Amino acid sequence: MSDHLTCRAYLPESLRRLSTCTNLELSSNALTGNVPTWVGEMVSLEVLDLSGNKFSGEIPGSIGGLMSLRELRLSGNGFTGGLPVSIGGCRSLVHVDVSWNSLTGSLPAWVFASGVQWVSVSDNTFSGELAVPVNASSVIQGVDLSSNSFSGHIPSEISKLLSLQSLNMSCNSLSGSVPASIVEMKSLEVLDLSANKLTGSIPSTIGGKSLKVLRLGKNSLTGEIPAQIGDCSTLASLDLSHNSLTGAIPATLANLTNLQTADLSRNKLTGGLPKQLSNLAHLIGFNVSHNQLSGDLPPGSFFDTISFSSVSDNPGLCGAKLNSSCPGVLPKPIVLNPESSPDDPLGQKEPVPGGLHHKKTILSISALVAIGAAVLIAVGIITITVLNLQVRAPASHSAAELELSDGYLSQSPTTDVKSGKLVMFGGGNPEFSASTHALLNKDCELGRGGFGTVYKTTLRDGQPVAIKKLTVSSLVKSQDEFEREVKMLGKLRHRNLVALKGYYWTPSLQLLIYEFVSGGNLHKQLHEPSSVNYLSWKERFDIVLGIARSLAHLHRHDVIHYNLKSSNIMIDGSGEAKVGDYGLAKLLPMLDRYVLSSKVQSALGYMAPEFTCRTVKITEKCDVYGFGVLVLEVMSGRPPVEYMEDDVIVLCDVVRAALDEGKVEECVDERLCGKFPLEEAVPIMKLGLVCTSQVPSNRPDMSEVVNILELIRCPQDSPEEELG
Repeated sequence: MSDHLTCRAYLPESLRRLSTCTNLELSSNALTGNVPTWVGEMVSLEVLDLSGNKFSGEIPGSIGGLMSLRELRLSGNGFTGGLPVSIGGCRSLVHVDVSWNSLTGSLPAWVFASGVQWVSVSDNTFSGELAVPVNASSVIQGVDLSSNSFSGHIPSEISKLLSLQSLNMSCNSLSGSVPASIVEMKSLEVLDLSANKLTGSIPSTIGGKSLKVLRLGKNSLTGEIPAQIGDCSTLASLDLSHNSLTGAIPATLANLTNLQTADLSRNKLTGGLPKQLSNLAHLIGFNVSHNQLSGDLPPGSFFDTISFSSVSDNPGLCGAKLNSSCPGVLPKPIVLNPESSPDDPLGQKEPVPGGLHHKKTILSISALVAIGAAVLIAVGIITITVLNLQVRAPASHSAAELELSDGYLSQSPTTDVKSGKLVMFGGGNPEFSASTHALLNKDCELGRGGFGTVYKTTLRDGQPVAIKKLTVSSLVKSQDEFEREVKMLGKLRHRNLVALKGYYWTPSLQLLIYEFVSGGNLHKQLHEPSSVNYLSWKERFDIVLGIARSLAHLHRHDVIHYNLKSSNIMIDGSGEAKVGDYGLAKLLPMLDRYVLSSKVQSALGYMAPEFTCRTVKITEKCDVYGFGVLVLEVMSGRPPVEYMEDDVIVLCDVVRAALDEGKVEECVDERLCGKFPLEEAVPIMKLGLVCTSQVPSNRPDMSEVVNILELIRCPQDSPEEELG
C-alpha cells in the first residue's frame, strides 16, 4: 500500500482479509487512532510500514505472531506504552524502527538478543539501565538509542555484538566511563556517546581500524587526548567538544589522513597546534575554540582560511586570523588541493588563475578533459540516434496504443496483451482523469531528459502524478527484468526522493508513474531569470542536506543514481528537495558507459572523470562527484560549466582558485548580498571540492557527507557569526 489513503482516519478493517498480503506500506499519511490487534492476523506480512502517521495508543503485542515479518517501521507517530516483548518472537525480523514516538519503559532484552540487524528507538522516553543478555546477538549491525532517558553505566558487554557497525547512545543520561572494550571493537564504524554524563578519560586503547565517526562531545571527560587516536586510520569525523580535556593536542592526529572534521572546542587544552595538521588534505572543519592553546596556526591554506569562531578564545594563539602577529616568519603557505592523489597528498601546484567576478579561468586540464569527453559524448548521441531509428518502424503503432480506451487503466494490474500491463504500487484507483490518448499530449509536457519526456496528469481521485515516457525502448530489459528493477525502485521511499508510484509496460512503450512535485526543479530556481524569489542561505543548505540524505539512502540500498544534476532535483511546496530519475540506468543493459554518459550525464559538468575510462568500475563515488558539483552550483548560483566565445569556465576551477587565494567566500551567490554565516560557507564549499576529487577513493561516502553537513550546520553553541 502507499499514500492513497490520506482521506481515511483509521485502518479499515477490510484489510484484515488480505491473508496473503506481504507488504503493508502506509507511510506518510494522516492515519489516526490505535493500530488494531487484527494486524497480527495478517500472517503473510513481511513488511509493515506505518511510519509518518498520527497513530496513538500502544503498539499491539499481536505483531509478535508475524513469523514472516522482516521490516517493522512505526516511526513518527504518537505511540505510547512500552515496546512489546513479544516482538522478539518474530524470528524473521531484520529491521525495527520505532523512533520519534512517546514510548516509555525499559528496553526489551530482545533488542540485543534476537536476529534483528538494525534497530532504532531514538527520540522516545525510554528509561532505566541498559543490559546486554548472555545470549547476545552476533548479527546485529546497527543500534540507535539516542534522545531517550537511559541512565546508569554503558555495559561493556556490548563488545559481544561482534558485527556491530553503528552504535548511537547520544542525548541520554548515561554515566561512568567509556568502556575500553567498546572503542576496541574491530567492526565498529560509528560510535556516538555525545551529550551524556560520562566521566573519566578517553581509553588509551582506542584505535579501531574501522572507526569512521567518533563523537564523545558534551560529557565530563577529563585527562588527555590519547596519542593512540592516531591509529584510527579511517576516522573521518571526530567530536570531543564540551568536555574538560587537558594537555596538548597529540601530533598523531596528523596521521588521520581521512579526517574531514574535528571539534575539540570548549575544553582545557594547552600547547600549540601541531604543524603536521597542515598535511590533512581532506580537512574541511577544525574547531579548537574556547581552550588555552598558544603559538601560531599551522601553515597551509586550510588554516589560512579558517573562520575566526573556530580558533577564538585561545589567548595565546596568534596569526592573521586572530589579529595578532607571531614572532618569526611563517613558511610559504601550502596549497590545499582536494583533488590530490596518494602520490602527492598536498597537491602543491601553481594556483589556477581565476576570480569569481572579474577573472576568466584559462583552459585548464579539466576543461581539456571536458572537451575530449564532449567528443565521446557526441559519438554516443549518434549511436543512440541510429538505434532509435532502427526501432522506429516497429514502434510506429505506439500512437494507436495510446489511443486505447480507458479500459486498460481501470485495474491494477491488467495484463491484456493488446493493452499492455499497468501496475500501481499499493493499489488505489489507477484511472486517469483524461483519456489515454491525451496523457502524453504536448500541452501536458513538463520537461525532457536523457531517459525520456515527462508529462503531468491526474488520477480519478484528484491526485496529480508525473508520467515519464522512456524514449529508449529498444534498449530496455525484458519485461521480467524491467518489472523486477522498477518494483525495487518503487520500494525506495524517502522524504527526499520523488516516489515511484507505478509503471506501464508494452514491448514498445514503457511509462513510469511518479508523484508530482509542485515546486519545479532546482535548475530553474537557480538559473532562470523568471525565478523571482532567490533562495536564501538556509534554503540552500537545507536543499544540499536533503540531497545528501537521499543519496545516502540510495547507496545503503545499493542503488547508484547515475544521473545527478540540478534539473533532476525537484523542490516541493515547502522547499524540500526531492531527488528524481534515480537508478534508471539499470533498466538499460545495452548501454555502454560512453553512450550512457551521453544519455544520462547530458550536463557535462556533473560527470565524474572515471566515466571516460572503460577499465574503471563505476561506483557510488560517481554520485559523490556529481553531488560535489551540485554543492558548488547551489551555493554559488553558477552553472557547472560556462561556455564563452573563446573559453570554457569550469566552476570547480573557479572555486578552487578562490580557495587558493583565501577568498572562497567570494564564490557565494552575490544575490545573497553577504547574508550568510562564513563559518558555514567556507567548509561547505571545501566539502564540494573534496567530493569532486579526481581520485574516487579521496571522495567521502555519502553517509559521511551527511555527518559532515550536520556538523557544519551546528558546530557549536557559540552565538558568534561572521557574515561575509
